[in-house]
Amino acid sequence: MKKSLIIVMILLLAAVPVFGQKVTKAGTTAASFLNIDAGARGVGMGSAFVSVADDISSMYWNPAGLARMKQGEATFSNTRWIADIAYNYAGVAVPLGQFGTLGANAAFLTMDDMLRTTVSDPEGTGETFSAGSYAFGLTYARNLTDRFSIGFNFKYVQERIWHTSATGMAVDIGTLFDTQFQGMKIGMSISNYGTKMRMSGRDLLVQTDVDPSIAGNNPSINANLQTDKYDMPLLFRVGVSVDVLKGLYNSNLIIALDALHPNDDVESVNAGLEYTFNRMVSLRVGYKSLFARDSEEGLSFGGGLTTKVFGRAAIRLDYAWGDFGILNDIQKFSLGLSF
Repeated sequence: MKKSLIIVMILLLAAVPVFGQKVTKAGTTAASFLNIDAGARGVGMGSAFVSVADDISSMYWNPAGLARMKQGEATFSNTRWIADIAYNYAGVAVPLGQFGTLGANAAFLTMDDMLRTTVSDPEGTGETFSAGSYAFGLTYARNLTDRFSIGFNFKYVQERIWHTSATGMAVDIGTLFDTQFQGMKIGMSISNYGTKMRMSGRDLLVQTDVDPSIAGNNPSINANLQTDKYDMPLLFRVGVSVDVLKGLYNSNLIIALDALHPNDDVESVNAGLEYTFNRMVSLRVGYKSLFARDSEEGLSFGGGLTTKVFGRAAIRLDYAWGDFGILNDIQKFSLGLSF
């Protein structure tokens, strides 16, 4: 146990070196929807999941965990996000034996159409516009040894608003190590390492006078406004987890702790618990964004039910609730199928 605590402390100190930093850099990246957690199981545990990842939601948390799957899985997750925004995530993955595991996933952030307003028409022009963000990924994971796994998730990302959009490519890289010491696992992942994104489109086409100081110019010369390029929300996670019961009394109790280092916010820690009885009923609780200043996120809890159908096939239903401070709360539902 002393060795376990020492390992945990070393990992946290290495990954969270500057909790006291004053500049958060919040709002300085593009495609921030990539930071919305996918899957009710991980969310119910306070998003402390990088070392727990062993199901299809691993494609989001830690691609290496996909290699631990014993059979094919498919999932769909719906999130009631803040401000009446909907976030949906879907994926499918199939083990290929000694060749590893291959998966595909998609994330959609959507909202209702909004009324277009201008300075001259503050009540609306009669037109509406839409906005949304999307990501499509391909995941590959493999067990390099019986204790160490590695995985990659390559994705195409797009954000759009009306007739303007930005696109980019990114990759998630993850590793998962089973220490075989008191059931401890160590996981690490780097998410959203990719290209910069810049908005472009015909909405940025304007008419202007190239030199207002000179009389007689044509005030309707076509010009394109150029926006800045922005990085994607790069995120480094490192975490440890321990199954305390390890099947004792037909139960499992996982304790997990993650440290996060993002490029657009301060460092923080997530902590969570998952109790599972008979591999059928699960209860989860956690706390997100510990030590983060001005964070509205915090307590979360959830549960899950797994039932066998048609032999080896199984259906899993998970639910998670998360506190979001002045923005009320979020609720997430996940439906999974093992085949």
